[in-house]
Amino acid sequence: MRVTITYDNISIREDLVADWGFSALVEARGRRILFDAGARGDVLLSNMRALEIDPRSIEEVFISHPHSDHVGGLSDLLRINPVRVAIPRSAPALRNVGVLRVEAPTEIHPGIYSTGELAGIEQSMAFDSEIGLVVISGCAHPGVGEILEVASRFGKVGGLIGGFHGFSDLDRLADLELICSAHCTVRQSEIVRRYPEKCLKAGAGRVVEISGN
Repeated sequence: MRVTITYDNISIREDLVADWGFSALVEARGRRILFDAGARGDVLLSNMRALEIDPRSIEEVFISHPHSDHVGGLSDLLRINPVRVAIPRSAPALRNVGVLRVEAPTEIHPGIYSTGELAGIEQSMAFDSEIGLVVISGCAHPGVGEILEVASRFGKVGGLIGGFHGFSDLDRLADLELICSAHCTVRQSEIVRRYPEKCLKAGAGRVVEISGN
């Protein structure tokens, strides 16, 4: 199982473009799902080419919330590959593609879950792995604590990847085995200082390898 960050505020490779936004390719449980689509289609597709990710290989898109830095590249991707898009219940409608509108916590594929729309805006993804559930968060507007609590209905959470926004209750991360804070995370340096052995530096090009179960 693998999570490849395709779009982030910083890049860990010189051949990738850094830009404010977030997107990651999630390869888990036999699926290839693009989590969010960054702010700009040209940047997203350019980074995917450099990472040797064929847009036509994407089987589904999972949108955490409809802010421009997470959906700006969606239309360009869907022009190439009009796959189904999983969106929070309150997100604007999409045309000419299949849509899964998610309201409550649910299993969207075997071993892959959505927290459902939290705080009226955002859903997060989780998938089963050898370290427990790995949660992917776009911006964590509902709060990291709330996301972890809801995700834990599906199993013990072992990893957290993505944007944490202004999350400050860092004790909530103590039981995790993997932390990769990206995008809008305000306290990235503090998280790394607190949990250096658990943290991976985020950025476009970061590949997080996770053993399956």
